[in-house]
Amino acid sequence: ITAQENENGKSYSTKVARNPKMERLRYNYLFPEISARELQHVTEYPNAKVISLGIGDTTEPLPDVVASSMANVSFVYSGSKYAHSLSTLKGYKGYGAEQGSKELRKAISETFYKDMGIKDTEVFVSDGAQCDISRLQLLFGSNMSIAVQDPIFPAYIDSSVIIGQAGDVEKESGTYQNVEYMKCEPQNSFFPDLSKTASTDIIFFCSPNNPSGHAATYEQLEELVQFAQENGSIIVYDSAYAVYITEDRPRSIYEIPGAKKVAIEVSSFSKIAGFTGVRLGWTVVPEELLYANGYPVINDFNRIVCTCFNGASRIAQAGGLASLTSDGFKAVLSLVDYYKENAEILLETFQSVGLRAYGGINAPYLWVHFPGSNSWDVFNEILEKTHIITVPGSGFGPAGKEFIRVTAFGHRENILEASNRLRNLLS
Repeated sequence: ITAQENENGKSYSTKVARNPKMERLRYNYLFPEISARELQHVTEYPNAKVISLGIGDTTEPLPDVVASSMANVSFVYSGSKYAHSLSTLKGYKGYGAEQGSKELRKAISETFYKDMGIKDTEVFVSDGAQCDISRLQLLFGSNMSIAVQDPIFPAYIDSSVIIGQAGDVEKESGTYQNVEYMKCEPQNSFFPDLSKTASTDIIFFCSPNNPSGHAATYEQLEELVQFAQENGSIIVYDSAYAVYITEDRPRSIYEIPGAKKVAIEVSSFSKIAGFTGVRLGWTVVPEELLYANGYPVINDFNRIVCTCFNGASRIAQAGGLASLTSDGFKAVLSLVDYYKENAEILLETFQSVGLRAYGGINAPYLWVHFPGSNSWDVFNEILEKTHIITVPGSGFGPAGKEFIRVTAFGHRENILEASNRLRNLLS
């Protein structure tokens, strides 16, 4: 739609030109596009039981210890229902600290960064990791050169296009100009050949990776940190799925010596505690991280947060704090174990029909290879013949053109039924 109808039936447009950077975006954001196709399929097959293994949305109820804390928070307002207390003079509270509550920042630093030297004042609580990605892009600005894994979560690329770091899209390859794509494929153990990677200002890196599910080894992250140090780059490290790591792999970039001088870490409660709808995350910006002129990056990020964000919901922060108590953390990790068991079921399913499936061990995602196929064709065939929603790999970058991503988030009965349908189709 380029214009609206006025009272006389004639088209009307404002004089405001469309942002040319928005015009560079290739297509609709991937996950709303998947949802639209699901809705169309449901319309065509109203009696089919559609199972979603697509969008990575948690499905199991919050642990009672966490949900109850958002209603009755003794450490915030003793002896009262916290959410309801906001309707009382005594219990009402307005703006909190933009950086997050002191208690939650301390709990995050002690739970996830123990013995890594991360201070609670270096932790910034937010409304989710994806929002922080955009805030970091605003912090860096349009003149920065960037590198991304291929495949990678599309928000990194799309936000880079919108902020102006990326150029026009190449029609044949589907890649954007001015972006360094770091191939992370099975043949290179899902880690880029840094000897052939161009130097950039910012390196976006996600481990465990979404979508491939690969968790980088200590040796790989040591190489990445050294590469950043040699080139004067800043790593934006996404550790949103770190609690899913089963093997002996780093759960934070700050486990690597020297990382505090070159890395920012973004994470989230969404997949840890099932907060996809509650919205809570955090970003760590170490005091040791400096710009070329020696100015601390943390000072500018604090300014961005104070300018663009009024702080995460007090209620969400109460739930986050409860999930990091002794009982709360055990409860949320039991949900993580549940999803990991789902991943084992799906991994065995694809292996049983002779397909190579990666991930599913250190992450809630499986990256399934269909050699010689187009990922959208595979997506459409699986949807049409099994009524199962997946995600086409090409939505994560050129390296995903022969893959689909499958999520382990789902009720167990749906995972088992999906497994049977997939076996029947693919055997």
